[in-house]
Amino acid sequence: MNKNIKLAVAGAVIAMSASAANAGIIIPAGDWTLDINGNVNAYMNFTDTKSAPLTLDGGALATARPTTGNSNIKGINTGLLPAWLGFTGKTRQNDLDVEFTISMQPAVSDNGATGDGAGGGSAPSQFLNRQTYVSFGDKSWGSIKLGKDLGIFASDAILNDMTLLGVGAGANISGSPINTTLGGIGTGYLYAAWKGQVAYTTPNFNGFQATIGLMNPNQGFGSASQSRFGVEGKASYAFNANDVSGKVWVSGLSNRVTTTGVAGTPGSSVDNIVCSGPPCNAGSGNLVTTTITLGAVDAVPSYNYNAQAADVGVNFNAGGFGVTGYYYKGKGVGTTLVGLGGINAEGQRRDSDGGYLQATYVLPFKTKLGIAWGQSNLDRVGSDGVNTLKSNERSTFGVYHPLTKHLNLVGELNHIKSESHAGAEAKSTTGSLGAILFF
Repeated sequence: MNKNIKLAVAGAVIAMSASAANAGIIIPAGDWTLDINGNVNAYMNFTDTKSAPLTLDGGALATARPTTGNSNIKGINTGLLPAWLGFTGKTRQNDLDVEFTISMQPAVSDNGATGDGAGGGSAPSQFLNRQTYVSFGDKSWGSIKLGKDLGIFASDAILNDMTLLGVGAGANISGSPINTTLGGIGTGYLYAAWKGQVAYTTPNFNGFQATIGLMNPNQGFGSASQSRFGVEGKASYAFNANDVSGKVWVSGLSNRVTTTGVAGTPGSSVDNIVCSGPPCNAGSGNLVTTTITLGAVDAVPSYNYNAQAADVGVNFNAGGFGVTGYYYKGKGVGTTLVGLGGINAEGQRRDSDGGYLQATYVLPFKTKLGIAWGQSNLDRVGSDGVNTLKSNERSTFGVYHPLTKHLNLVGELNHIKSESHAGAEAKSTTGSLGAILFF
């Protein structure tokens, strides 16, 4: 099975039985071993909201009441994981383990009138390409990865989130143009994202392992360019003895960001001639000339700043019990997506932090129950008004049952609350029922 999918299944402690982390479809091909792998999932989502929209810098994640006034919203969508088809090839040559992975993520649902993104003003849903990389190395000295893969910072936060195999927040946005829901992204951790990278991972020293990478710093949210590569790193220690297993990790991110400046334009005056009554001609005396002043457009300077974040997490499993705790803190990284709401209009960096707690228990008949709470906070700085985002909060209850070793039935209840610094709130609750199949 593709490495990231395997980590998702093993690390997102809601996973089915351990046997579900089997390899995909294995095909020997000369010097190579090919692995075709992936998943298909879909969920019926029933969202109840009575909240007016909260338009806040940083983004409110609670679902707002539609303009139709309906408080009940329904949809059939993908969950946090998109549908996935991956191709991995492995070989051993010249004392090197060589691997490549290419994957694609088609949409399960589309909000267009025809279901193909056409009609109704809907943009086509995105056909994602989240992985294209090659890696090589040896267990004696480690490995090097070049290409596009999951980011290093905050990757363990999402891989240990139980909503990874469910829905979480954002049930209303999956469809078009976004393929997936948000899970716990923005309500407990920042999105690791999928980034071009050159990364080195050490050998496994009795459970301890570290990764350091130069990253293509994903641009957006006013960012024009970066004067250096992003830097991300992680160190972890994993242990497994009898029925007790777990992992402790720390990771960090540092980007140098340059924003796009906007040139200002001065104000100007124009004559406006109107007729105060007939006859309307030059000699009538009924023509009145007024002056209209066109407002100036203020210049927006280009800002340069450092965006930094660090986190710490722990996952512990004993018997049928599992517990995960996670915390992050950043400056200039914003919330939900790295860079969203990271600075204010004057270029001052905002502080942000958050985390989540999660507990799961496997019943004797293998059904897993899970409960989780998470929150992401964004501070005000400088001239920020009170109508900026203060926090996005999520409470989740989930039931996950392995119908077969590859097919899981999933039920979730997610309550989302968004709050501004003025105390305004938006709340929504989503019930989800569906299934996810790994192969």
